[in-house]
Amino acid sequence: MDFTNFSVPYKVAKKYQKKAAYFCMEFGIDQALKIYSGGLGFLAGSHMRSAYELKQNLIGIGVLWKYGYYDQVRENDTYMGARFREKHYKFLEDTGIRFTIKVDNHEVWVKAMYLAPEVFGTAPMFLLSTEVPENDWLAHTISHKLYDNNLNAKIAQNMLLGIGGAKLLEHLNWQPEVYHLNEAHALSAAFYYHSKWHDTNELKEKFVFTTHTPVPAGNEIHDINLLERMSFFGDLPIEKVRQLTGEEGNAFNHTLAALRISRKANGVSKIHGGVAREMWGSYQNIAPIEHITNSQNHKYWADVPLNEALKKKDDKALIARKREMKEKLFKEVANQTGRLFNPDYLTIVWARRFADYKRADLITRDKQRFERLMQDTKRPIQIIWGGKPYPTDTRAVETFHRLQRRCFQYENLAVLTGYELELSRLMKEGSDIWLNNPRIPREASGTSGMTAAMNGSVNFSTYDGWIPEFSKHGKNAYTLPAVDTSMSIKDQDAFDLNNLYHILESEIIPTYYDKPKQWLKIMKQSMKDVVPFFNSDRMADEYYETLYNG
Repeated sequence: MDFTNFSVPYKVAKKYQKKAAYFCMEFGIDQALKIYSGGLGFLAGSHMRSAYELKQNLIGIGVLWKYGYYDQVRENDTYMGARFREKHYKFLEDTGIRFTIKVDNHEVWVKAMYLAPEVFGTAPMFLLSTEVPENDWLAHTISHKLYDNNLNAKIAQNMLLGIGGAKLLEHLNWQPEVYHLNEAHALSAAFYYHSKWHDTNELKEKFVFTTHTPVPAGNEIHDINLLERMSFFGDLPIEKVRQLTGEEGNAFNHTLAALRISRKANGVSKIHGGVAREMWGSYQNIAPIEHITNSQNHKYWADVPLNEALKKKDDKALIARKREMKEKLFKEVANQTGRLFNPDYLTIVWARRFADYKRADLITRDKQRFERLMQDTKRPIQIIWGGKPYPTDTRAVETFHRLQRRCFQYENLAVLTGYELELSRLMKEGSDIWLNNPRIPREASGTSGMTAAMNGSVNFSTYDGWIPEFSKHGKNAYTLPAVDTSMSIKDQDAFDLNNLYHILESEIIPTYYDKPKQWLKIMKQSMKDVVPFFNSDRMADEYYETLYNG
């Protein structure tokens, strides 16, 4: 294929003619392509699928991570281990494009690999790598591990995506009308273009920005002098950088800078849009922050027989298929843990990235009530956890281990490893309850609950992220009352834990076991309500309408 004058290899729909380049550090496209860590990647993958289904004039730009995020395994003591295994992908096409970017005063060679739309059903995608023979070992490591914990490596990775992505577009002779930064990782592209265009207005006209981070501490801040030394700003002198971004001290806030160089920005749920406006509203010269609620690709995630049964109003087939899906998950539980779970029992699943604010172990913190729950033989409960903590996040890893230790005490608990796209699918399909209990307002969106609902799992969540736009308590989901966030963390956790048990014991368990027809009604309502609004086709369309064309 000739990449010198690239165009998307399909007829673009009239509604989506405007050229857009979508920069993201990770994409959850398919189980076979391990270049993602979690929610951001799952979201970006669904976006690329819908962009293709809608025939949008959009391409994705990412990084080809040699070792992916990491391979999550179980050690001999049953605790979690992280392995970094080299990945090879025969379905990617070498574009033959080679160029250099300057990193820390060294020329680093970059190559571009191509993922064609027909491989996995996505918009055309280009993945950048520094695995080039001309590079030394240090340059090679830039594209080794997603979210490297070494600061200089992290900055170099951002430059690979940003400056590398900008240079790639020049080699493709693809001239976007919109540069979409999905998070601020690719911010360096803006400085590269400013040094070429010398026009701040043109920059702001073409750049748009999506933020996913609802707390100030989660936004990357680096020393501006270090960034300059690393050539993050390209040829732009630091005085010009300060003028462009309004950064006056040495602390360079990437999200704030992205908000100031963009024409428009958005949060990823209605609540998060408000949180973002509150977080950044006191700063001058930022882009107006809209909200475009995240969504997931129904065609990719939803089980076809289950949804066909719903469509045909065949309750018998729907119940039978859900049981099959539970049995499929329980085979994996048995494979990993040697435990045989029962498809007739209420099965609660908590599965997402392990992080302190997500409180994976919240349900276990009231020891007496948890003991009573686990020992109830009349209305038995099964709980399964899964998810990947950042391997250097010791608190999150210890939470994982603490839950694993709980499994030694009870046969109806399981912690699974290898949480990637396919295990995520199994857990969503096989769960009755999808438990999500982050501290509000820390969850920007939380899209795993959407794909769970698409597969007949009922959401049980704190009032955060996308849930307020979806949940009708007792009708299509169960929602904890909103906590007073002015209380101490300890008191907030206690408030949520008490409500969690109250709803579980007084509503969820009795409904599942004593009122199966009502449970089925809730499950079906959840499946109906999650589409079309929480299907990523709506989201991809809204990005064009609100951010690209608006």
